[in-house]
Amino acid sequence: MDMKEEKTLEEKKSISFVEQIVKDDLEAGKNGGRIQTRFPPEPNGYLHIGHAKAIAIDFGIAKKYGGICNLRFDDTNPQKEDTEYIESIENDIKWLGFEWANIYYASDYFQDLWDFAVWLIQQGRAYVDEQSAEQIAQQKGTTTSPGTNSPFRDRPVEENLRLFEFMNSGKCEPGSMVLRAKIDMTHPNMLFRDPLLYRVLNIPHVKTGSKWNAYPMYDFTHGQSDYLEGVTHSLCTLEFVEHRPLYDLFVTWMKEWKGETDNIEDNRPRQTEFNKLNLNYTLMSKRNLLALVNAHLVSGWDDPRMPTICGFRRRGYSPESIVKFIEKIGYTKLDALNDMALLESVVREDLNSRAIRVSAVLDPVKVVITNYPDGQVEQLTAINNPENEADGTHTVEFSKELWIERDDFMEVAEKKFMRLAPGKEVRLKNAYIIKCNEEHPCDKDAEGRVTTIYCTYDPDSRSGLPGADRKIKGKTLHWVSCDNALKAEVRLYDRLWKVENPRDDMAAIREEQQCDAVTAMKQIINPDSLTILKECYVEPFVATLAPTTYLQFQRIGYFMMDTDSSGNLLVFNKTVGLKDTWSKKNK
Repeated sequence: MDMKEEKTLEEKKSISFVEQIVKDDLEAGKNGGRIQTRFPPEPNGYLHIGHAKAIAIDFGIAKKYGGICNLRFDDTNPQKEDTEYIESIENDIKWLGFEWANIYYASDYFQDLWDFAVWLIQQGRAYVDEQSAEQIAQQKGTTTSPGTNSPFRDRPVEENLRLFEFMNSGKCEPGSMVLRAKIDMTHPNMLFRDPLLYRVLNIPHVKTGSKWNAYPMYDFTHGQSDYLEGVTHSLCTLEFVEHRPLYDLFVTWMKEWKGETDNIEDNRPRQTEFNKLNLNYTLMSKRNLLALVNAHLVSGWDDPRMPTICGFRRRGYSPESIVKFIEKIGYTKLDALNDMALLESVVREDLNSRAIRVSAVLDPVKVVITNYPDGQVEQLTAINNPENEADGTHTVEFSKELWIERDDFMEVAEKKFMRLAPGKEVRLKNAYIIKCNEEHPCDKDAEGRVTTIYCTYDPDSRSGLPGADRKIKGKTLHWVSCDNALKAEVRLYDRLWKVENPRDDMAAIREEQQCDAVTAMKQIINPDSLTILKECYVEPFVATLAPTTYLQFQRIGYFMMDTDSSGNLLVFNKTVGLKDTWSKKNK
């Protein structure tokens, strides 16, 4: 093998199979050597992290190879669609760092699709069926037995045209008629057994008003919209593998309708499927997420426990971390259940490089430094981000009375306890070494709970001073000054579900108990997925930062200010801990 062949082999190993297909098509000059993709969400809910995987490849691969990606809303179902969802989808794509070339709607093509359907009827390739949905389903047959023809399959073209017009008149009862493609009721692919092309809804559309009462089905809309729009590569998930032959057939028919039969294989959109993004302890389905919201099992679509993009954003994930995670797991032809801990490790690594370090005490107990001068306040310097010198520094106030974490003190400590205890020394971050009094280390309330810890400080041990690096056995503790600390509420999050695969468990419960989705959800939802701490303190510097600043509460984890914050109360969401405690806890 020569060097050129080795280089080509290495390149193929370093890119996904999807990208390799695109690269090969471009090199072969298909579709005029251009690439155009699209991201086609249905505006019936908020996007979740699974959609982020599709967004990353749709937009990313087009940008890499000098093409464009359009955003196209699949608005063929006016029963479930809302402008709220359209706005949220646009915001999520922008937040992830991607830009579309154009915005289109499937409804932009309704007239073309209607005219195409009329042509199919005229060609004897489509007919109006007046059977019920149950009858049509029964006649489809099974994977091992052929279907049977509809009694309406061979009605005259003129009658089909008249009935098709009636379907859109507003006078046709929904469910009484459908338009079907005439293909093959014995075909081994069930989708070829005279699939539905149009159904009657009699519902006004947010964009087209009352012009349409009959609406095209997804399989009849998707490929044709791709073709009319000029899409070269239709990238979708594995459940559409069986749909691809039908996709290709409808596109071929449309090209015939348009009279574009030359080089039919070199100039057409190509569908390629990849695996979905599945996470353990996560439920990803807009239908189920909507059920969670409507049942008030979460606070809304952007609840930080939700797998929605807006939920991750509110929790404090960076868009870069989500994209990095998607790149890490890659695109394959095999469905897999990815570990949530892997996503969190990527987030942790990303935030380590960008988060501003601040002090916050979540379970406070007071420390009084008995030999520190009354009324004295010192301005100390704290580094904002040791990973990025350009982030600078800020000042923190040091005084006689401080808040520290309650679990950083033990009145009766074992030998290996390296934090504050009678007679033991610790260093306070950016400040002094303090020593807990031995004779009277603390005060307690009537229930025996420690209320105040008494210490002395070494005035020559201030951080940054010459000779202040005296070695001690104790750890370095974070703290905030009682004099100027701001009270805060902190929300700690755990997995929303108690089970690793909530989708399968929920399905099993529903089958066994014959119950609805919400009833099943309530049995596997984690009651401890949210813990709210209301007596927390943060240093005042936090209030000067932009609400969307990524924060590290030193020694605790990564946090972001929540949208519930107000001038009177700061609220913070925990994004992820400094270490993976979940995996250890659940071994």
